[in-house]
Amino acid sequence: MPVKVSVVVPVYNPGPYIEDCINSLLRQSLPSDEYEAVFVDDGSTDETPARLDALAAEHPNMRVIHQEGSGWSGKPRNVGIEASRGEFVMFVDNDDFLGEEALERMYEYGVANEADLIIGKMAGKGRPVPVELFRRNHPRATVENAPLMDSLTPHKMLRRSFLDRIGLRFPEGRRRLEDHVFVAEAYLRASNISVLSDYVCYYHLKRDDASNAGFQRFDPVGYFANLREALDVVERYTEPGPKRDRMFRRWLTNEMAERLRSRRFLNLPDDYRKELFDEIHKVIAERMGPSVFALLAPAQRVVAELAAAGRYEDLLTLAEWEAAIAPSTALESVAWDGDALKVAFSAEYTANGTPKTFPADAEGTALQGAPESAADAIDWLEQVTASRFPSSSVDLVVRERETHAQFFQPVEFTRVSLPAEDEEDRVRLVLKATATIDPATAASGSALPAGLWDAFIRLTLGGWTREYRLFPVSQDPFPAMPYPGVAGGRRVLPYWTVKNNFAMDVDLASKRLGFDKLKPEDVAVSGDRLGATLPLHVPAETKALVRLTGPKPAAEVLQVQATLSPAAGGGAVLDAALPVRSVTDGAWRLAVCLVADADEPKFFTLPLVVRSTPEGLKVAKPAPKVAAKPKAAPKAPPSAARRLARRIPLPVRRVLVRMVKGKAATAARQKGK
Repeated sequence: MPVKVSVVVPVYNPGPYIEDCINSLLRQSLPSDEYEAVFVDDGSTDETPARLDALAAEHPNMRVIHQEGSGWSGKPRNVGIEASRGEFVMFVDNDDFLGEEALERMYEYGVANEADLIIGKMAGKGRPVPVELFRRNHPRATVENAPLMDSLTPHKMLRRSFLDRIGLRFPEGRRRLEDHVFVAEAYLRASNISVLSDYVCYYHLKRDDASNAGFQRFDPVGYFANLREALDVVERYTEPGPKRDRMFRRWLTNEMAERLRSRRFLNLPDDYRKELFDEIHKVIAERMGPSVFALLAPAQRVVAELAAAGRYEDLLTLAEWEAAIAPSTALESVAWDGDALKVAFSAEYTANGTPKTFPADAEGTALQGAPESAADAIDWLEQVTASRFPSSSVDLVVRERETHAQFFQPVEFTRVSLPAEDEEDRVRLVLKATATIDPATAASGSALPAGLWDAFIRLTLGGWTREYRLFPVSQDPFPAMPYPGVAGGRRVLPYWTVKNNFAMDVDLASKRLGFDKLKPEDVAVSGDRLGATLPLHVPAETKALVRLTGPKPAAEVLQVQATLSPAAGGGAVLDAALPVRSVTDGAWRLAVCLVADADEPKFFTLPLVVRSTPEGLKVAKPAPKVAAKPKAAPKAPPSAARRLARRIPLPVRRVLVRMVKGKAATAARQKGK
């Protein structure tokens, strides 16, 4: 069978952090003879070489190449390309991992669209990843019609024949931004680029020890020398004009202007901050012109102008002013509307914890070069932000707490200017919005997977785009949460976290569903019909299951079909026909499954029992358990192994536990084949 995809993994001293990567590669949905992984060990000095050799000995599609250390990931990736046998090559870092269907989905999407380059949706845990790029699928993306420049990391799938045809390889040696040089050329020379956004393919992780290469402080002189190489690539393959300006804007924004803003700039050591500013000033003066400046958002524009003019002290003053600005949110209500949750909220920016105000009669004048002073820069920024309020926007994103997979939800909003208190001629700029979260389609058209989903508001106003958790409009009292619901084949529990943020529990909650508060009078049995009103939302009649478990020791189990229907006064009516003749003496425990056709039906035990009496079936509270509490035995002192384990930092212990579990799961799968 021809190899469809070769996964190239450069490796250097990852320790236990490589285990998630390995396990994700072994779990791919592609048949094992249709993909391979090529681990290129770049002179690791830890236990990784032996771990990879053992992996390759056990799995024919896992290959290992050992080489002397080259100092960076460019050469290992190039060695992996040369050794690859697949139609496509996928690049994965040794401390990241893939979604289980990533290779299959990306390959099929690339083939269907005849793409030379495929970008799969990314989730970042402690690391930034593109957001706007993954709002929707882009089968035929270019730097003009999609925000491709938001994604310059190498974690992509490329056609091997394309790489060979144009001779594209990574710059080698110890350096920075080798991926920018590689990806920029790929974007400009690929016949087609496809962006797959409806499935999280790549998980980009920050190590617990923060030792990822991208988190290490860089030498500004060397870094911006490498950045100039990426600019050279763009100039080599484009003509002066909008396309080149659009690509240059990415580096001017992300690598330069953003580094000179707010706390990110202020928190640097004085000498390093000045050195960074000097190098950015040189690159802007050399390579960035007015046509690139014109594409920047206002906050980045004023920073870039001051940097180009060499105004270091004014940039510090501007950064101190901007550091006080933060988004604020207020959740006003959450309610079920059929299959979906409607979440009403407002959002605005604050300064030092109070609502930020702007000029009421703002004039959005064009910026002609650098402002005369920091005060003028702040005034211009406030004026232009207020004048552009009609183009402001707000989004609601749901993000899974463990994996950080995230999805945009539909939002309708209005923009409101409110008079500022105690400030004449000033206004607050507030966006009032309602988001619709449909559990059946919330994951880019698919159902939300099981997990804890936090809500984040993404507020864009002027030059600011910031994320913030969704807090209640008031904590006295909190906005009421609706009943948990069954929608889209999912159990959904809206709730407040311990930090007073709005979140949703999908298919995990059990005790918090509120069934433990049911009383015998809440449930009725008439003949063979069982009826109960549950604290639950259902949009329409829904199939359910009722289970009765008889007394021990036999503990016979009876299971019957049931329905859940909306109740007139709120909640859901449970209705089931009980097998009266099968319910014998003793107390039969009741349990209900809310989604009858679930792949793995989950039953929730109700705090009630059914008893057979001469008058028929009756519902009652179970008899209280009476058990003598055994006297606790004295605790044995911890073993030497446990005492040693306690000395290992907790994050490393967690990784080791995942590694052991992963090996056990792999062994079990191999045994079952």
